[in-house]
Amino acid sequence: MIKIKTDKEIEIMRKAGEITRNTLLEIEKHIKVGVTTRQLDKIAHDYIVSQGARPSFLHYGGFPGSICASRNDVVVHGFPDDQPLKDGDIISIDVGACYRGYHGDSARTFPVGNISQEAQKLIDVTRQSFFEGIKGIKAGSHLGDISSQVQNYVEKHGFGVVRDMVGHGVGKSLHEDPEVPNYGYAGLGVVLKKNMVIAIEPMVTQGDYHISINGWDVRTLDGSLSAHYENTIVITDDGVEILT
Repeated sequence: MIKIKTDKEIEIMRKAGEITRNTLLEIEKHIKVGVTTRQLDKIAHDYIVSQGARPSFLHYGGFPGSICASRNDVVVHGFPDDQPLKDGDIISIDVGACYRGYHGDSARTFPVGNISQEAQKLIDVTRQSFFEGIKGIKAGSHLGDISSQVQNYVEKHGFGVVRDMVGHGVGKSLHEDPEVPNYGYAGLGVVLKKNMVIAIEPMVTQGDYHISINGWDVRTLDGSLSAHYENTIVITDDGVEILT
């Protein structure tokens, strides 16, 4: 069941979103060759707690970290570890903060040192696909309008859109209805209503879009690079508001 938020709930979620966004900005300062994702995880954890919130991901379904740190061919759900980042890596950081019982959820993919032009293009297209996805979206639009706009933009640039992982509603639970695919057809799916809150999160592959799922481990099937970009948004009468 899709839960429409009250204006008061949206106010709380703005703060949760702000903490989530600022956590990613804090992490970005520390991404460099030689740093470990476990160190980044501690930075995220300490910042979220300092803001009067708690890390949404920590112990969620048994997940061991405050961030998902997904390197190179890892699509999502990478565990923080002690392996240093290397020159040329790309690293996707997904993080959530729970403030007064409501979650924010957001992800970015960052370059490490000097990366290839193709890897930078993948990061840029993935990011822009989110913004293409929300163009013209408002109360009365269909969920498929977002999905089709993301897919069309990504595939126009020669990349793949992951089918087996999707965005989702956000609120008191980190994952709520509806599911938000990154592919589909305009004019189909759930009709969006004012104060619906959803996380739109394109997961884009450099090669084929098929993935391998083994427990938490989610990788591209062909070993190609993958990038991730996510924001939590609220639907309004005349557009969307990005909370993260």
